[in-house]
Amino acid sequence: MGEGWDGGRDGCDARGRRDGVGGHDGFREVDGLDGFREVQRLAYACAEAVAAELRPGMTERDAAHAMRVWARERGVRDWFHLPFAWFGDRTAFTGFKVPLQFFPTGRRLEPGMPFILDLAPVYAGCTADVGYSGSLGPNPVQERLMADLREHRELILRGVRERRPLRTVYQDVDRLMVRQGYANRHRAYPFGVIAHKVDRVRERRWSPRIAGFGTRSLKGLASDALHGHREGWSPLWSPHRMSDHPPYPGLWAVEPHVGFRGTGAKFEEILVVTETGAYWLDDDLPHVRRWRETDADTRTESMSRSRMGTGTESGSGTGTGTGVAA
Repeated sequence: MGEGWDGGRDGCDARGRRDGVGGHDGFREVDGLDGFREVQRLAYACAEAVAAELRPGMTERDAAHAMRVWARERGVRDWFHLPFAWFGDRTAFTGFKVPLQFFPTGRRLEPGMPFILDLAPVYAGCTADVGYSGSLGPNPVQERLMADLREHRELILRGVRERRPLRTVYQDVDRLMVRQGYANRHRAYPFGVIAHKVDRVRERRWSPRIAGFGTRSLKGLASDALHGHREGWSPLWSPHRMSDHPPYPGLWAVEPHVGFRGTGAKFEEILVVTETGAYWLDDDLPHVRRWRETDADTRTESMSRSRMGTGTESGSGTGTGTGVAA
């Protein structure tokens, strides 16, 4: 794929099947998932690389363009959707009313300002859709939002494994956000989706787009919507009746998005759903590593306090469920 990237070109079949040994919770890994895992890692590597180069005065358009260039230099020629970048209160979709407001603008980055980078490349026929949250310098509010999103990742996986209707899992996420003191910002997306299916895309030399979305990816999503309508399921995971069905097997790009007083944060990654189970495609992603590092720091601090004989009391840290102090 170009210097600095060692992506694979394995198949991308998204059909699951039970094996009973190995894999995740007794399920053998879905055949051909390596390609999806590699393109997801590529997308996150792109977001991290561009985030590291962000400077005061850069615009959302600058960041989105930088992601396109980075991905193109590593072999990406098609997209589910082109990169988005949101700075400041746009990370919480403040005032968003129409779809055009999602596209990158001339909003300039300032010190301490939160940002979200979102991109959905297609490579070797496999699709990923990721969201990366960060800030230009410390931003305690967004850091807390990201810490509390950990509980949403666990809640979503548990609900899908229990075969709860997708609409019900969506409502569970809503209730958790209320308890945390946050606003649900994925409701601002078209149809209010928290997730959508992704699949293999047939490779072609020419990759046309409509309003920033790849036509072949849109065609695949439309085909799923047609079949799903006939069979009683939807490829769009929303709060509406169309999602009032058990989890449908396949790959789902899931993106819980929280907001608090003009600051937003989210992650987006692929959830693998089989006929009888589910698991996250990859546990080696930036937000997951961040949570593990926090756990390690907490354990180290606790051990240090214990050795010093100062007891186990500590600050509130980044625990979930309490929101952000006003």
